[in-house]
Amino acid sequence: MRSVILFAVLLSVCGNVSGQVSAEEYRAEVLAYSHSLKISRAESEAARYEKAKAKTGFLPSLDAAGRFTARFRHTDGVKRWNFAVEPQIIQVIYGGGSVRASYRSASLGYDIALCEEEFTLLDVGYAADYAYWTLSASEIYLASMRRYVGIIRSLKEVVDRRFAEGYIAKGDVLQIETRLSEAEYELTTAERNRAVALHNFNILRGKDSVEETVLADTILDSVALPVRVPFETVVARRPDYAASSLRREQSEAAMRIVRSAYNPQLSAGVNGTWAPYAPNRTGETVIDGAVFVQLSVPIFHWGERHRAVNAARAGIERSESAQRQLYDDILREEINGWTAVTESRSQVEASSRSLRAAGENLSISTYSYGEGVATILDVLQAQLSWLQLYTNSITAHYNYAVAVSAYRRITAR
Repeated sequence: MRSVILFAVLLSVCGNVSGQVSAEEYRAEVLAYSHSLKISRAESEAARYEKAKAKTGFLPSLDAAGRFTARFRHTDGVKRWNFAVEPQIIQVIYGGGSVRASYRSASLGYDIALCEEEFTLLDVGYAADYAYWTLSASEIYLASMRRYVGIIRSLKEVVDRRFAEGYIAKGDVLQIETRLSEAEYELTTAERNRAVALHNFNILRGKDSVEETVLADTILDSVALPVRVPFETVVARRPDYAASSLRREQSEAAMRIVRSAYNPQLSAGVNGTWAPYAPNRTGETVIDGAVFVQLSVPIFHWGERHRAVNAARAGIERSESAQRQLYDDILREEINGWTAVTESRSQVEASSRSLRAAGENLSISTYSYGEGVATILDVLQAQLSWLQLYTNSITAHYNYAVAVSAYRRITAR
């Protein structure tokens, strides 16, 4: 996965030479900057060290203890001070299965952390796509509002001329001025929305929030229709589902750890002692040592083992239910996600046809008004219809682009 991110970062560096940022290049920048991904990667690194730590349980341990004493009262012939240094090496021969189960649990924890890192990658990628298409949609809508204001201003020139020539009444002038004021207000709103989208776009990749950017892709022509992925493939790809399966195995390992505490424990070792003779009359020291075997057998704990194992078994049942619930959630996400893709695609096609008809109607109405055939109300109605259908078209393209990005996340692509 990290090689993929590195390649994407290099791709973004090369792509910025042209001064435009494509959706893929922007996604690479966001992945390189994302704090969420860095946090997830740090958690994976911590889990890797936890796994290495658990592996040391198979190896012998070396410990040393020391003490030094000085008595306040003096005894004839015996020195007041004394000390002892006691190193020992212990090797666990059989720990009731706890060492192996602990290492298994830590290994599963590391695999779970890697799965969560992969899922974070999907979330960050989707957030990047969402910010990119949101900025694209806001820019297209802003351009449409500027065009709409330009259309009304052009019509206002015609109205003012016809009013000056005495062909129309003052009411037409007032209506077009009102419409122009409304359009300029909507233009201001569109400019604010575009500024907010630009801020979010830049902050997500760690750049200055007001830095201007030229998008190489747009929602109008840059999103291809994806191929539907079989649900079995989706489940196999999803890192969160893989993590849920690993958590179930980790719960089983946790139960073995609990059970191991009530099994016999067998260990062997070597210890030594360096200390003065007792009592310490001359200050001379002696080194001694011993080999030992230690066996611990739990006998009776008032049913503690049974209750602890049942509590751990409940954890296994909980993880199994969580995995089945996640399976249903993924199934619902895939179905709803594909439905959103197909329906938004249909809306794109329908809105495109309607927009072409509205554009022709607007041109005819505007020309007819200039020739004195149509009324100002006909032109205003045609303008409103064109703006509404243009807005619907932008919304349809935006919904389609976001739906495709969401489906890519759902199917772990």
